[in-house]
Amino acid sequence: MSIAVYVFVMAGVTYLIRAVPFTLFRKKVTSPFFRSLLHYIPYAVLSAMTIPAIFTSTGNVLTSLAGTAVALVLAYLGKPLIVVALAGSAAALLAGFLI
Repeated sequence: MSIAVYVFVMAGVTYLIRAVPFTLFRKKVTSPFFRSLLHYIPYAVLSAMTIPAIFTSTGNVLTSLAGTAVALVLAYLGKPLIVVALAGSAAALLAGFLI
């Protein structure tokens, strides 16, 4: 029974988060400041959720740093996402074996 309540509450909150902006903002946002703010919010939220998970996922900060460093270098070089993810994971694994 409690799982059903959790699912309904989650559905309601998700619906409100998506429906309230449509009811409050009927006109197009013309302010350059707010347009740029709305443009960067998804990247900021994704970073805020991802960065802590990266450094706590292996249980050792050094292995996490090794994987992150490899992933950042490969991403900077423009490698595909699958290559970046696999190489970062492999670097963290190898660092775990070495440490």
